[in-house]
Amino acid sequence: MNAGGARARLAAALPALSRDKADTLLLLLSAVLVLAPHAAHLPLWTSAGVAATLLWRATLTVRGKRLPPLWLLLPLALLAMAGVYASFRTLLGREAGVAMLALLLAFKLLEMHARRDLFVVIFLSFFLLLTSFFYSQSMASAALAGATLVALLAAQLSFQYGSGVPPLWRRLRLAAGMAGAAAPLALLLFVLFPRIQGPLWGLPGDSRGARSGLSDSMAPGSIANLAQSEETAFRVRFERTAPPQQQLYWRGIVLADYDGRTWVRGAARGDPEPVNIKLNGPSLRYQVTLEPNGQRWLFALDIVERVDAPAGNPHAVSPALELLLLRPIETRTRYRASSVSEYTLQADAAPARLQQWLALPRGYNPRTLAWAAQLGQGRQPAEAVDAVLRTFRGEQYRYTLQPPLLGRDAVDAFLFDSKAGFCEHYAGAFVVLMRALGIPARVVAGYQGGELNPVDGYLTVRQSDAHAWAEVWLAGRGWLRVDPTAAVAPERIESNLARALPRPAPFGLAGLDALIGGPDSLLAALRFNWHAVNNAWNQWVLDYNPERQRGVLDALAALAGDWRALLAGGAGAALLWLARALRRRRAADPLDALYAAFCRLQARRGCARLPHEGPHGYAQRLAGHAAQPQQRAAALRFLAIYAAIKYGVAHPHEKARSLSTLKRLLTESR
Repeated sequence: MNAGGARARLAAALPALSRDKADTLLLLLSAVLVLAPHAAHLPLWTSAGVAATLLWRATLTVRGKRLPPLWLLLPLALLAMAGVYASFRTLLGREAGVAMLALLLAFKLLEMHARRDLFVVIFLSFFLLLTSFFYSQSMASAALAGATLVALLAAQLSFQYGSGVPPLWRRLRLAAGMAGAAAPLALLLFVLFPRIQGPLWGLPGDSRGARSGLSDSMAPGSIANLAQSEETAFRVRFERTAPPQQQLYWRGIVLADYDGRTWVRGAARGDPEPVNIKLNGPSLRYQVTLEPNGQRWLFALDIVERVDAPAGNPHAVSPALELLLLRPIETRTRYRASSVSEYTLQADAAPARLQQWLALPRGYNPRTLAWAAQLGQGRQPAEAVDAVLRTFRGEQYRYTLQPPLLGRDAVDAFLFDSKAGFCEHYAGAFVVLMRALGIPARVVAGYQGGELNPVDGYLTVRQSDAHAWAEVWLAGRGWLRVDPTAAVAPERIESNLARALPRPAPFGLAGLDALIGGPDSLLAALRFNWHAVNNAWNQWVLDYNPERQRGVLDALAALAGDWRALLAGGAGAALLWLARALRRRRAADPLDALYAAFCRLQARRGCARLPHEGPHGYAQRLAGHAAQPQQRAAALRFLAIYAAIKYGVAHPHEKARSLSTLKRLLTESR
């Protein structure tokens, strides 16, 4: 069974479509490609209505039925707009605007009666294609948008042809060529056009949507839920070798107040406390690329020595060494920092400054308070800390993502009944115990660990790396980090979350590690390479901000002098080339251009014109060349008309009409 016979049988089995039907179905397919990415974020009724409308239009096209009248479409459109208002309580803004555009495009396809309506559909599709970048700017989204652009251009071209329309693959190739011809200019504008500060694909009032990440409070289960997400929190590139996994504590927020169930950040009390830090080790410098999260804090390794916050968003360092920004992080943010892993923090703190780190709610967790009283008998604070960690390590405590529900006295239920929890359970219970012992203590929430990509050298910290640990204050030693999770599940700190869980989950990081089977496997290499390419896309395309643009222009200026002169010279050269091309195009004889195109076509078919051969001799040779009868007849007539015009047989006033005939014959000869 050969491929040609299979295609012939398939063509015979399919119903024959007229030219108008085929072009309309191509336009509908292009509209489907435009609307498909919006199905994930539009209301379900909107996506269903758009799909039903497109199916209705396709059915009418295939069956050759008339389009519905205006008196039917107008009430449907008004009803759809009312549905948009009911869903979003407005007709303005990003979400409502995109929903309206999607519905209007679908309804406009049912109301195409003139050529003007076709262009309205095409240009509305182009605009709606751009709005898909409001929601996703990944490489996959860009590739889909590029394919959709080619399909839209092919659909637009299909309606421009006369009687002879080329095959679909040729129209798609022409559309791809048109898009490719515009790509260099688009790249030049992307690199050189002045960048704006802030998100390009966003609208005011839409940027404060739901984000994934740590919040400024912690309750049992909050970090456990976050740890099941594989979304990227931030990426880090170290100037030198990255520190070991167990030293990667990314400090975020410090939780001070506890109401018996939830930990929250404490309000400022009195004058700001001076922070006395003695740094004892070498500095570790790195750059962080933080994903948008809607929060106001930055993450840095304990203990941060210096941070260069992003431009236009000032930062402050709280007495608890939190890095707080003035405005929430709504775009991908890059900043540099340096940290020191060996330090002495506030060893000389005044007792009055430590009172907020001793507060406990009254009437909660009586068994925990009784145990603390027992631990405090005859033990120094450091010995009491070690005793609690030995208890966590020696008794049947479990580290799990699915701990049982806890009652009113949550710490009592965790320490003495369930003995099962995630990092927030261990950190919160440990701090309660320390405060009951009279030892100042606090909860620190952030991230621990990360995955180093050997391809590009970036460390990726995901939401699954979210972690909570404790800090205690000891006289003469200051604030010390104590991680109770390390006593129960040391694999969590030394490796990652997947190695610490008793059963690997079928999905997420644990399931992926089990599937890949090791960091040296082929799938691991593919994954690392994909992440490296995706990170490069984020760094150099999505995050090509004014700062990076200045760096690129400075590099160009170093190679070719002042960048302004370079830009002016490049623009001048481009204008000269364009003027020369236009002059050549105007100077070229349209008759000779058609003849050259005809000769190129025959050369591709294996019958090139000889250098000494005129149109009559060429026609005699083409007459014996194997070709389809219709194509041969068109080619011979083309050469006859060309010779008549070229050598003066035809009257001058007939030349314009003959050129039109030659264009048609050239199309038919294909």
